[in-house]
Amino acid sequence: MFIKRLEIKNFRNYADISIDFNSQKILFIGKNAQGKTNLLEAIYYLSSLDSFRAKNDNELIKWNEQICNIKAVTEKYDIETDIEVTINPPNRKKLKVNGLNKNKSSEFISNITTVCFTTNDLLLLRGSPDDRRKWLDIAICQIFPAYLERLAKYNKIKTQKNNYLKNLKGNINADTSLLDIWNEQLAITGSNIIFIRLNFLYELQKIAKIKHKQISDTENLEIIYNSSIIGDISAEKKFEHNNDYILSCFTKELQEKKAEEIIRGQSITGPHRDDVSYLINNFEAKKYASQGQQRSIVLALKLAELALIKEKINVNAVLLLDDVLAELDDYRQNYLLNAIDDNTQTIITSVDTLNFREEYLNNVEIFEIKDNKITKK
Repeated sequence: MFIKRLEIKNFRNYADISIDFNSQKILFIGKNAQGKTNLLEAIYYLSSLDSFRAKNDNELIKWNEQICNIKAVTEKYDIETDIEVTINPPNRKKLKVNGLNKNKSSEFISNITTVCFTTNDLLLLRGSPDDRRKWLDIAICQIFPAYLERLAKYNKIKTQKNNYLKNLKGNINADTSLLDIWNEQLAITGSNIIFIRLNFLYELQKIAKIKHKQISDTENLEIIYNSSIIGDISAEKKFEHNNDYILSCFTKELQEKKAEEIIRGQSITGPHRDDVSYLINNFEAKKYASQGQQRSIVLALKLAELALIKEKINVNAVLLLDDVLAELDDYRQNYLLNAIDDNTQTIITSVDTLNFREEYLNNVEIFEIKDNKITKK
């Protein structure tokens, strides 16, 4: 996977820019608040149709503008592809591949694959469950693009159910036949999401465990999926039950929580309430891990994600590193840079080149960002 060209219009602080990439190693340098992260965010958006920092698409559009546009020319399996997304809230975003409109998100995001590592990711362990679910879901989409549509379907059903529950709120004697229909659909879609998440984490755990051992030497990493339906499941072993088992558990849980959901007027169980936790030598990392240990976990997860994409779909994902080197000590910096495959296009943002060893800067394409202008060094 290689990005050859990036064009953005009215995105964040940029009115209209285009950049050609001619190297596997790209470095954007510039002082803070110049827009370095915005460039990585634009690339990431093409691969996920989501932002790693904005809560909604309105935040992505340049001040006083109504529409923004992101385009790229990518190369995968020696085939060039033009991809383009137009963001125009509240209208549905427009997706194009080689000039043709695409209605399915999966048909669009399958054309570019990325792994993004930002300073916010270093707080992944101490962040909210929503942060961890978002990371997990987008990571799965990079390997299994159709998963994005399953999430969208689940969220649509959940929204419809919640709207119905608001009307029912507190009325436990009301006719709930429509609620039973929403619950049936929610259980079918939600159980599949849980099953896919468990399988992904099992595959990720195998690689992350090794990566983490190489960084920390004596520490053992274990990933736990915290399900509101089937309890805490370790990713150390492959989940022994099939999707039907999760479906039966989900159906039973919804039936048991039915009265409570009516009283509260909201959906209280399902994969939208699940979480992921991490153990270091059997101790919960969120509570007991030092800042350095947390950084090691996230670093191992990101490198495992990169390796898993290569293993499953035979693609070297584009690696986006946003100012993370400044947050890592020398040992973890060197481990990260040495672990990157030579065939992996890596796009890095940094204040300057001081965080990089001289040998790494060989064959690096460097762009300086200042006053909304991008200059090749």
